Amino acid sequence: MKNAALEAIAHCLLAAILCLLWVPATWAAAPTEITQLRTERTEDGVYLSAVVRFEVPPVVEDALLKGIAVYFVVEADVYRDRWYWTDLRVASAARTLRLAYQPLTGRWRVNIVSGLITSSSGLRATLSQNYESLPEALSAIQRVTHWKIADASEVDPGEQYMLNLNFWLDLSQLPRPFQIGVAGQRDWTISAQFRDRLRLTPAPPAAEGGK
Repeated sequence: MKNAALEAIAHCLLAAILCLLWVPATWAAAPTEITQLRTERTEDGVYLSAVVRFEVPPVVEDALLKGIAVYFVVEADVYRDRWYWTDLRVASAARTLRLAYQPLTGRWRVNIVSGLITSSSGLRATLSQNYESLPEALSAIQRVTHWKIADASEVDPGEQYMLNLNFWLDLSQLPRPFQIGVAGQRDWTISAQFRDRLRLTPAPPAAEGGK
C-alpha cells in the first residue's frame, strides 16, 4: 500500500511538471534586452538605471498562477582596464527580485532583495510591494532605478572601466522537481547581458541654499 501511494504521488507530480512545461507551438518570445542604460557618478558612488525588456512565456505564467514563485537576478560588475594583465574587478553588486501570485487576494507580490539568495541567507526583503496585475508587477522588476553599484572610492575618474550587467531568471530557486523538468527548456530562459565602457554622467550640482 505504501509503495502504491508513493507511486501515485510520483505520477501526479510528473503530470504537474509536464503541464507546466507544455507551451503552444505558435508562441515565440521577443528577445530579452537591456535598454535606456545610464550610469551616474555622485559624491558617494556610482548609480545605475536601466530598463530590461522581456516577455513572460505562458509556461512561466502558468507556473506562477499555480503558486510557484520565480526569481530574477540583476548583477553588475565594474572592471578596471589593465594592459599588462586581465581586467581587475573593482566593484560588484547584485539584487534578487522574487515574483509571486497570491491566489487568496488575486494580487501579485514583488520582493526586492539585496544580493543573491542562498539557502543560508533566505529572503531578506528590503522592499516588498503588492500589485493588482502581472504587467504592473513586471514593470517593477523591469525597471532598475538609481541602483548603487560602486562606492566613490572604488572608481577613479582618471581610469578606464568596463561595465558588465547581467539579468536572468534564476532557475536554481525553483522547487527541485521543477529544476529537473525545466533544465534546457528554451521557454524558461530569460536572460540578457550588457557589456561596454563605463560612461559616467556627473550628477547635477546641488542648488545653493537661499538661491
